[in-house]
Amino acid sequence: MTEENIMPHSVILNERKELRVSGVTDVDSFDEESIAAYTGLGALIISGEELHISRLDVETGELSVEGNVSSLAYEVNHTKGKSFLSRLLK
Repeated sequence: MTEENIMPHSVILNERKELRVSGVTDVDSFDEESIAAYTGLGALIISGEELHISRLDVETGELSVEGNVSSLAYEVNHTKGKSFLSRLLK
């Protein structure tokens, strides 16, 4: 993806319970403790407890997550297709 094709990206976290992310192109994996979402700026790893995707629209790039968010981290060189667990155990 070239810089001209990157969707605008923003992250809004409200009281660590409601997360809205724009510019999401795909979600690779998710469970109640982690979500791996792709953005034009790299993979965004969302960690926490009782995480639930309440909205995902890759056409508009919008992702909404509810739960107890404990961390947000970007992986610039995230390899799509490898499981989240295999990347953690490197």
